[in-house]
Amino acid sequence: MATNRNASAQGPKAKKPAPKQKISFETARLLAPTPGQAERIAENYGLSLPDYDGVRATHSDALHKMADAFDGSLNEKATMMHFQRIVGSVVSSAVGAGRFYSEKVSEARAAAARTAEGGEEPDAPAGFESKARRLAEFAADMAMQAHAILAAAQGALEAYKAITGEEWVAYEAPADGQAALDRRSLKTQMSAFDAA
Repeated sequence: MATNRNASAQGPKAKKPAPKQKISFETARLLAPTPGQAERIAENYGLSLPDYDGVRATHSDALHKMADAFDGSLNEKATMMHFQRIVGSVVSSAVGAGRFYSEKVSEARAAAARTAEGGEEPDAPAGFESKARRLAEFAADMAMQAHAILAAAQGALEAYKAITGEEWVAYEAPADGQAALDRRSLKTQMSAFDAA
């Protein structure tokens, strides 16, 4: 009798991990609603529009206060590295919020299209909102969140430039192959110091 024990024990073939997409404010900006879209969405769905300038300024001020708290205890490189990571987290959050918002808009549009074609839930309870409406309202909520987090990211970027004097760029770890090559190269160079 044949069994699948070996097949299941080995599991599926390992796939190469997908390359990480570089995070950037530009990516977040493209994924989030524009200021005009955010305003229209808030108006059409009866939502409060986040105070973009207020959120931006508050996040910028927060990073400035953090920098001031160090009171010169970090050198220039340490300051850059520390704030690079903090800003990276905020920008990454903005990219994630924008991506989630974009996905929810796509789901809402697909549900609205099905509803328009007569594909509404036939066994849905009477008197309740349709699934398409619930998805659209959820997408609208996510629009406000993506808009607010984008403002936070912009404030963090502005503070980074003021604190370090440089534009923020996402950190990229060296590729594994490059790191191994660098180690081998260093080992070869160091062997020149060995006694013959």
